[in-house]
Amino acid sequence: MSEQPGQTEETPGTDTEDVKARFREALARKQAQSKNGQGHADSASKVHDAHGRAGAKRQFRRKSG
Repeated sequence: MSEQPGQTEETPGTDTEDVKARFREALARKQAQSKNGQGHADSASKVHDAHGRAGAKRQFRRKSG
């Protein structure tokens, strides 16, 4: 094969190891960034009284038809 610019004579495994190392670094940056933010478990819920009565007395209507 002819060499292309920017390509060196390395073993094929070294190139994949470099890609894996870059992905590991990116994942570490992503995880570090997410740890800095506020968790959703710490904040209050926007939904209040979700399992209570709706407020009005329930009406039963006769089926017509």
